[in-house]
Amino acid sequence: MSVRTRIAPSPTGDPHVGTAYVALFNYAWARRSGGQFILRIEDTDRQRSHPASERMIFESLRWLGLSWDEGPDVGGPHGPYRQSERTEIYRQHAEELLRRGGAYLCFCTPERLEALRAEQREKKLASGYDGRCRSLPAEEGSPRRAAGEPHVVRLAMPGDDAMVVRDALRGDIRFERPQMDDQVLLKSDGYPTYHLANVVDDHLMRITHVIRAEEWLSSLPKHVQLYRAFEWEMPVFCHLPLLRNADRSKISKRRNPVSLNHYRRAGYLPEALLNYLALMGWGMPDGREEFTLEEFVGRFTLERISLGGPVFDQEKLAWLNGKYLRRLSPGELLARLKGHLLSDEYLLRVLPLVQDRIDTLEGFFDYAHFFFAGEVGYDDEALKQLVPRNR
Repeated sequence: MSVRTRIAPSPTGDPHVGTAYVALFNYAWARRSGGQFILRIEDTDRQRSHPASERMIFESLRWLGLSWDEGPDVGGPHGPYRQSERTEIYRQHAEELLRRGGAYLCFCTPERLEALRAEQREKKLASGYDGRCRSLPAEEGSPRRAAGEPHVVRLAMPGDDAMVVRDALRGDIRFERPQMDDQVLLKSDGYPTYHLANVVDDHLMRITHVIRAEEWLSSLPKHVQLYRAFEWEMPVFCHLPLLRNADRSKISKRRNPVSLNHYRRAGYLPEALLNYLALMGWGMPDGREEFTLEEFVGRFTLERISLGGPVFDQEKLAWLNGKYLRRLSPGELLARLKGHLLSDEYLLRVLPLVQDRIDTLEGFFDYAHFFFAGEVGYDDEALKQLVPRNR
């Protein structure tokens, strides 16, 4: 079977540098293996998802040069590629799970669940659903659902036994039963949770390798159980180490710029940023730190990914970006500067401010030059003229 990987971001804000990191490794493995790289938009969070964020995802990945073979904008044989357009598919699969006994109806109210959480906190017990509705007979649950009583669909995790699952980088991982909650799969509004939608989509889109960040390791038992309950062939799971700050904490916007748009606006070259991200947990066999995307793809293997938390060092990224800049010819540098200083996005913000004042195109620069001049300074004597003395 042909290798198929995917990147599945949520359109809930500026694209994250971590998304680019995971996308790069998925892209490299698909291209190295002669397979396909798929872009899927996970927009089931209706409160936070926004079309503008989706557009920024497309633009950022294209700016980096990470093209996809299937996706919302290019189509493909396994679409639609937005989860919000696949809700009926998830409901059908939830019903199938109920028929198979791999899931059950839960009628517990929010008040009952909050009381359960409070009791668990007070008694210092493991948090999670206690399985109260798991033994509810179908002849009782079905009429309650038909009558419109609010409910969710929960995954029926296996009994008291631990679960051992395999990760391509970490080997066998053992999860104890208290770590495995009976996860909600379908919410009371009929929308899926991440776990159901993610597994159903990966199966129907024939994803062979799920390469994602290690923060999803805790979800792995639930996803494995879903594959088992559906009797589907499982993909290879590969959980990448998280990008970290110098103090080993998870990279976040409180400590470092994490938006891809920040690096784009700041004038970083996409090829330099990709090169740096490729060094996060991976290294060339010959030890080189500078290489092209094509060279990275040509030498990439999953086995060379290191589990040590890679440090996202702003100074090293700037140093590497400088090396790329200095290698450009004058003509290439000029083209990059034009694209950076006169980007369509920036020009579209400036134009409305001066359009009513100009009579010729040349006049644009008379009125708008200070938008491109950087920080404006003032002579001390001029300041004295502008700022009145205190009285």
